[in-house]
Amino acid sequence: MTSTAPRKTVHLAVYDALADWETGHATAWLARSGFEIRTVGPSTAPVTSIGGLRITPDLALEELTPEDSALLILPGGDLWDEGDDLAPFAAKAREFLDAKVPVAAICGATAGLAREGLLDDRRHTSAVSFYLSATGYQGGEHYVDADAVTDGDLITAGPTEPVAFGREVLGRLGAFEGAKLDAWYRLFHDSDPAAYEELNA
Repeated sequence: MTSTAPRKTVHLAVYDALADWETGHATAWLARSGFEIRTVGPSTAPVTSIGGLRITPDLALEELTPEDSALLILPGGDLWDEGDDLAPFAAKAREFLDAKVPVAAICGATAGLAREGLLDDRRHTSAVSFYLSATGYQGGEHYVDADAVTDGDLITAGPTEPVAFGREVLGRLGAFEGAKLDAWYRLFHDSDPAAYEELNA
């Protein structure tokens, strides 16, 4: 008998020089909402973030399948703009989207998705439009000048918007909804003290 329970495992991609600050709001609050966060690396060898955090991945990218995941999160990082080392993660994102499993990409990861052709026909954002234009992708007409953008199963954001990115991720997975999601965003983005009581009501 096939289970109809929602998949509760979220996969966070990790690689050398990943941008620590970009995914913390999303992963912390998903974890607090009952999701399991598992890290996936190029292999299971330890990686080191921009901030010097040493992370040992839970699994290697080749082991990851969309069927085992509720979401793939791709943080930015220097390697997205320094060759093709992270191209396999963009290819995995294609596999996820083809399987109708959400993907959330921020900062440099959006350029990786652009190179993979995944932004050619989806609404998206990034750091700035010309950053993506430099990849030679064909999706410029779908670029949205916004903090974060959700188009179906794809979430994108720029490097200065980890809270807006978190809002889109939490909303897409149903961790928070409606007024509670709005309160979460106002608390962490706007430092609105009234939002704290609303969030914890």
